[in-house]
Amino acid sequence: MKFLVTACLACSAALTIPAWAADAPPAAAASSGAVVTGVILEVKDVDSYTYIRLKTKDGETWAAVSKAPLKTGATVSIGDAMVMNNFESKALKKTFPTIVFGNLAGSSKGAADTAPMAAKVQDATPIKVAKATGANARTVAEVVTKSAELKDKSVQVRGKVVKYSPAIMGKNWIHLRDGSGSEANNSHDILVTTSSQAKLGDVVTVTGMVRVDKDFGAGYTYKVLIEEATIKP
Repeated sequence: MKFLVTACLACSAALTIPAWAADAPPAAAASSGAVVTGVILEVKDVDSYTYIRLKTKDGETWAAVSKAPLKTGATVSIGDAMVMNNFESKALKKTFPTIVFGNLAGSSKGAADTAPMAAKVQDATPIKVAKATGANARTVAEVVTKSAELKDKSVQVRGKVVKYSPAIMGKNWIHLRDGSGSEANNSHDILVTTSSQAKLGDVVTVTGMVRVDKDFGAGYTYKVLIEEATIKP
């Protein structure tokens, strides 16, 4: 059985994940948009994730999603699906020849109503957030369009949290928008990684380092993002 997933950034080599990231699905920001649907045959819960063995139209496969109270017999869909090869789960003491990582996109009767949905932009309401103050204050658009100039420099950006993915690869992943930039060239949105927490809809000021051409492995490469960020209201 083989799932073909076309990622936003093509990767012809077999996907692997480093040992330190075991039991941590990759971030969803560069997802393929593919969906895998199947009936749950087996469920194994670990600290923050739920592993499920699925019977799909193409055969059986294991998948991993954020922890959810799932039951055998339920039909579920894994959105933003990406296949990983030779993934080691330290919690389960098991290596999966292939496994699907993604977001639980929905479920039929038999899965709990509280099962998490795939993270999406909160709403379509126009966003207008005032620029942060200070010598290193930047808008979202400025960070994106001036990334070469700002590389490895500290910046402050104030914006609205439109997407929040916690506890992935030991970090929380946040997407900020402030109303600047254009969706046409993706200058309206910036990815931020942090150990701090936030909530969808929060307006926050982040302070962190601008990184460019960041490769987290497994096909997840970003032209620009803000790392090691602290967050203030």
